[in-house]
Amino acid sequence: MSDQLDGAKQKDSRFSLQFFSTYGLAIFLGALVVIFSALMPNTFPTAFNVRTLLNTQSVVLLLALAEMVPLSTENFDLSVGYLVGLIHIVMIALQNNLAIPWYLIVIIALAIGAAYGYFNGFLVTMVGIHAFIATLGSGTVLYGIGFWITGGSQVLGKNLAAGFLKLGLNVLGIPIPLFFVLVIGVLLWIVYEYLPLGRYLYAIGANPRAAELVGISRKRYVTFTFVTSSVIVTIAGIILASQLRVGQISTGPNYLLPAFTGALLGATSIRPGRMNVGGTVVAVLLLAVAVAGLQQLGAEYFVEPLFNGSMLIVAVSFAIYTARRRVAVTVTIIEEAEKEKNHSPTDRQM
Repeated sequence: MSDQLDGAKQKDSRFSLQFFSTYGLAIFLGALVVIFSALMPNTFPTAFNVRTLLNTQSVVLLLALAEMVPLSTENFDLSVGYLVGLIHIVMIALQNNLAIPWYLIVIIALAIGAAYGYFNGFLVTMVGIHAFIATLGSGTVLYGIGFWITGGSQVLGKNLAAGFLKLGLNVLGIPIPLFFVLVIGVLLWIVYEYLPLGRYLYAIGANPRAAELVGISRKRYVTFTFVTSSVIVTIAGIILASQLRVGQISTGPNYLLPAFTGALLGATSIRPGRMNVGGTVVAVLLLAVAVAGLQQLGAEYFVEPLFNGSMLIVAVSFAIYTARRRVAVTVTIIEEAEKEKNHSPTDRQM
């Protein structure tokens, strides 16, 4: 009887751990929304506040999704902030100086982003430079190019096309940038949940050597992740330029920490232990709601970097803890199975 009770308690413990790991972040997000709505009923739960929050966080959501893609293969991309900063400068500078349609400039920007992503992939897979160093170095080069273009000063959007400016506006009360997030998020969700490509990327992230032994090309797919990441970052840069209507070199790097934190924190939720779209979206919204609520309550401007940095530490710590707990639970299950296997029929009858 006691063995059955112990077994039931262990099952309940495993269920509680799994439930908390899967939905804990979403529950925390819901709790924050309820608390801030109760504290500020006239400002926080309003349509204007929700619309503003979604519009301002659309770029962060795109960057977090972009960061998620190479992270799924255990490769860091520290260039997302530098690339989004350069792209939004390029979009404004070219429209100011070139008399060509803005959508052609968008194509040019996308080509730049794809080429840059391929270059990062080349450095990591062919040259053999660790992704952390490769993307930090190439991103710093982009930062220097941005300084060269701007001369260290702002680039004002004097001749921005009306069609381009609409990218940062609302339609039917919904921010247009949010549609880009939805489309890209759904595409990535389909890839990671239902297509062989997503399984290949997860396999490379789990064990690159084993993946190569079964015919999965690490060079090809890792390069693909960097190209995909840079293209998504480019789209974010285009939207950012439409929203800000001014180019400034210091803007881009400010997005690196929230994007990186959102991607890593997202790996602790929905599908704990692996990068996933749902967890990434929940994590970014959690960060945004927490910071916005605290600021509306009167918190100082420095609360955002403090909170994002703290959550990054919490995300990594929780990921390590969850991984250790998962190993411990797996060992327990194996031991129970071995005991059951070694339990003779005679013992059961007795």
